[in-house]
Amino acid sequence: MDPNSRLRALRESRPSPSFPTEPMSRAELAEAVNAELWSSTGRRYGLDAHTIARYERGAVRWPSAAYRSAMRKILGVATDQELGFRPIPRGASALAARPVDASRFDLADLEVSGLLPKRVGWPEVEQIRWATSSIAASDNLYGGGLTCAAAVSQLRWTSGLLAVPANKRIRAELTEAIGNMAGVVAFAAFDVGDHKAARRCFRFALQCAEDAGSWSLRSNTLSDMARVAAHAGQLDEALSLIELAQVRSDRVTPTGRAMMSMLRGRLLARLGQRLEAAEELAASDAWMERSDPAIDPPWLCYYDRAEHHGSTGRALAVLARGGDPEPAARRLRVAVELAGEQYPRSRTFSRLRLATLLMAEGDAAEAAATGRRAAREALEFRSHRMGVELRELARASQSRQTPEALELSHEIDTLTA
Repeated sequence: MDPNSRLRALRESRPSPSFPTEPMSRAELAEAVNAELWSSTGRRYGLDAHTIARYERGAVRWPSAAYRSAMRKILGVATDQELGFRPIPRGASALAARPVDASRFDLADLEVSGLLPKRVGWPEVEQIRWATSSIAASDNLYGGGLTCAAAVSQLRWTSGLLAVPANKRIRAELTEAIGNMAGVVAFAAFDVGDHKAARRCFRFALQCAEDAGSWSLRSNTLSDMARVAAHAGQLDEALSLIELAQVRSDRVTPTGRAMMSMLRGRLLARLGQRLEAAEELAASDAWMERSDPAIDPPWLCYYDRAEHHGSTGRALAVLARGGDPEPAARRLRVAVELAGEQYPRSRTFSRLRLATLLMAEGDAAEAAATGRRAAREALEFRSHRMGVELRELARASQSRQTPEALELSHEIDTLTA
């Protein structure tokens, strides 16, 4: 792996915005790129110092077009080559393509010695939070897949820290952090379709939230448990769970209250309670207007404007059956447009749901074009839920019976095969 010395030299040739006598740091370059993309596209990006470091080490040789464009402008160069970036041709590495004969290795009894500390302190709490954010980032980028198996092992070891002595304050923070990790692992299991493992991890997360006295984590965990129940068609149980999550909602930030109202509204819509559903979705919009990410806990970082539009658009799509699809379609289009680079799975879900809605109630040509793109994107994720959404789009296409719809249905069958 050859380091990208050109990119590093360009960065270090620019003065730091904060300390002009020092060179620009990786974090400052990342912030400048994000700011430039927000200014030029109106979309939020999540480039960070760790990713810049990977670019400079040569671990990533060809970043996304948006990042390359912003870096060219900030660092004052005209071409990607001047940044040290070059596309990797297909088949360029014969070594990388060589299969490994796994039978040559016996890993059945392999164990890593991870001794628990004699006492838990802030470093352990911060490490758990960092590990949790890494698990969540992998899940968002690639789907549950490999993320889930690795994360379960991480959670199993981390939970052992609950038996290690700690002072009262650290004990509460530790328990909450482990509960958050359990919730993230549970959602990864849900994404790959292992509902049994998901429910088990969610129950553990709920116990941690209650032991830590964290009303916010409790409400978030119950909300995710409601999602699992709803996915399984257990709508009454899901409604009970979300209403239980709303107990003492005064302890939850406006973002959390917006998320819970959205979920309750979607469930009421599926149960045919249209008026109550519309009122709950209006309440969700009102709470989202008061959202302040600066005061949100880490488990709510995903519920931004893009996620809110996608989730409420999904609920409105249920209410649109047999009527006007445009209010729901508008929200889903906004969700696709606003989704950040760190949430490609959410963007694809919104695109799939938009295509399904339009195929059932709107313009079949737009639905087919949107659906073709979404179907190809969906193959990038190891997600059982994504497969369910693809099959729903295929069924809607078969029912529409237009040439474009039937072609899309055939394409989905081919891709999923």
